[in-house]
Amino acid sequence: MTTAILIGPPGAGKSTVGPVLAGLLGVGFLDTDGLIEEAAGKPVGDIFIEDGESAFRALEGPAVVEAIEGHHGILALGGGAVLDPAAQRLLAGQRVVYLQTGFAAVARRSGLDGPRPLLPGNPRGRMRDLLEQRRPVYENLAWLTVPTDDREPPEIAELIAEAVAASIAADAGEGAGSGEDWTVAAVVEPAAEPGGTAGGTDPEPRP
Repeated sequence: MTTAILIGPPGAGKSTVGPVLAGLLGVGFLDTDGLIEEAAGKPVGDIFIEDGESAFRALEGPAVVEAIEGHHGILALGGGAVLDPAAQRLLAGQRVVYLQTGFAAVARRSGLDGPRPLLPGNPRGRMRDLLEQRRPVYENLAWLTVPTDDREPPEIAELIAEAVAASIAADAGEGAGSGEDWTVAAVVEPAAEPGGTAGGTDPEPRP
């Protein structure tokens, strides 16, 4: 089982929190966008612009499967990776951590909150729609939900590390009880079992 898998919208902070979390737990960190860039030979942003979203998703699917099956540390998935049914099946039973981020925080971290003329395609409106469409998927996959809007990456990482360490100890029979009753903090929402319902910035937020 992967130590923990980070999911959430663009701008949630997965690529920023992930390395900090990996350091706290003494494991490796992998971002699936890195695998995609390696396969394509160019940055993810260029794939979207030059080849289109469908080309990106075609690369993303195999990269996500490879990462979930082969990486045992901290894994960060792209914002839309969870929409793939194959990915959803592989995420079942994993320690999936949803970095819950509201629209205002996403817009700020993505640079969409400044005064500007309405851009072609209405990126703010599209981002709002993406958040609404994907939120139920994030929530259904989450083993742990951590609100990020008013938190810095080190605090987010520490909260997740505490939950993951407690879960690993419970799985190993080292903790008191089954691990179903502990709560890290009032605003952090752990599910009873992996796969149940339950600030930082990404360097280059993407759909």
